[in-house]
Amino acid sequence: MNDEDYPLERVPPKARYPWFNVAVQRFGQLSDLTQFLLGATLGAGLSFWGAFWAFTLGSVILEIVCIFVGIAGMREGMSTSLLARWTGFGRYGSTLIGVLIALSLFGWFGVQTGVFAGGLHSIMPALPLWAWSLIAGLGVTLLVLRGFKAMGLTAFITVPAFLGLAGWAMWVEISRHDLGTLVASPPFGEPMSIATGATIVAGSYIVGAVTTPDMTRFNRNTGDVVKQTLVGISLGEYVLGLAGVLLAYAVKTSDVIAIITASSGVVGVIVLISATVKINNWNLYSSALGLLNAVESTFGVRLNRVAVTVGIGVLGSVLAAAGILERFTDFLTLLGVITPPVAGIMVAEYFVVKRWRPALNASRALGRLPDTEPTWVPATLVIWAGAAVVGWLSEHHQWIGIPALNSLILAGVAYIVAGRLGLVRPTREIHVDQPAPTAV
Repeated sequence: MNDEDYPLERVPPKARYPWFNVAVQRFGQLSDLTQFLLGATLGAGLSFWGAFWAFTLGSVILEIVCIFVGIAGMREGMSTSLLARWTGFGRYGSTLIGVLIALSLFGWFGVQTGVFAGGLHSIMPALPLWAWSLIAGLGVTLLVLRGFKAMGLTAFITVPAFLGLAGWAMWVEISRHDLGTLVASPPFGEPMSIATGATIVAGSYIVGAVTTPDMTRFNRNTGDVVKQTLVGISLGEYVLGLAGVLLAYAVKTSDVIAIITASSGVVGVIVLISATVKINNWNLYSSALGLLNAVESTFGVRLNRVAVTVGIGVLGSVLAAAGILERFTDFLTLLGVITPPVAGIMVAEYFVVKRWRPALNASRALGRLPDTEPTWVPATLVIWAGAAVVGWLSEHHQWIGIPALNSLILAGVAYIVAGRLGLVRPTREIHVDQPAPTAV
């Protein structure tokens, strides 16, 4: 039976959706407990205006990445890890991308499941936290088995519910305090720099930004990609993120569940943990797509998406039960410097160097994958590794600039220079086995 979610082929035009259907899911990725958790984390270490600039700088990085890789994904109708084969990484380089995506979002699935379980445990403590983690994770897994369409229906229900609750929580808590006093509140935790805060903001969604083609391959045109990106990220980061900062100041804790319970009580916790589903289903969905590509490109075996989803969902639920949240900030910072070079290289190849654009253009007109693909592109791997190291050193030694942005720009510029020097070339090109047409 063919998979109508097109994990290893182009999404045909007749299977695309109106922009609003996809935009709701984009905003759903950025309107949940994680944004409150992110805001609370920044509020603990920065002043309100410090947090504002951290959100601003981090959001700019995310919007640039989302728009450019999103447009490439929309044009080609391919997922990120599949598109990476013809945007600088080659067949086996894309395997590394697939593994990175799978592992990163596997971790995010655990983070979100842990938050979800923490909310359930706070209102129903009869079951231990680890049990709630398993229940929450497996519940999301069952939803993702139904694919893109079912995930969209879930977002249409949970996004309005979440926005209503977020507004209520802000009104209830801030009405107890003077807004000016909250804005002027000093950080109550360990201090951090604005650059570190911006890296945490970028890191909080950078894997989601790099995997934007997983979503935009279902879009119909460039305008749709731009609209959903600007609206989704601006609302998600500024409105919900800064709300988390103010609520953290008001309650003097970065414990999200404590903040929401203090603001909205049990009803608030129920709606918020339910809203976590709409981002966690994308964590699991994109993780499965990344692993599918990694296995197919390495071993030539096309795994079943449903089976892979179940496997990742079960393991992610166990990871949540083991307590991944304890390393939340370090996890975000690490993602913030390793992943951006991938986007920098893909954008540089697709829009500037264009080494494999002719093959993409010709095959797109036929609704197929290109007939050949590169195996390894050595220059790409060297650039990726070098940019990631520079990003990490920027964070570790507090060099000038934002580490995530440093690594992204360096990778993109280095790839363009390598392309101009004729260094972007594969070890060899191999034949691509075309997937069987999928009935819509």
